[in-house]
Amino acid sequence: MATEKSVTPTEEQLEILEYNFCKVNKHPDPTTLCLIAAETGLSEEQTLIWFKQRLAEWRKSEGLPSESGSVRD
Repeated sequence: MATEKSVTPTEEQLEILEYNFCKVNKHPDPTTLCLIAAETGLSEEQTLIWFKQRLAEWRKSEGLPSESGSVRD
């Protein structure tokens, strides 16, 4: 049985994920995460993992620590 973590999003799924990350919210709430997962066809867990990895990548590109807390904390 394959683990969900091994799934690589398709180009179309990546476009949806990137759009939501850049234009909507880098920190989606559970409801938004559920809607994004439904739109992409990925599980909520896969979507959450993608957002966490993408946020770490974005923080690194901005020169921020990849594990820092949100400014909203």
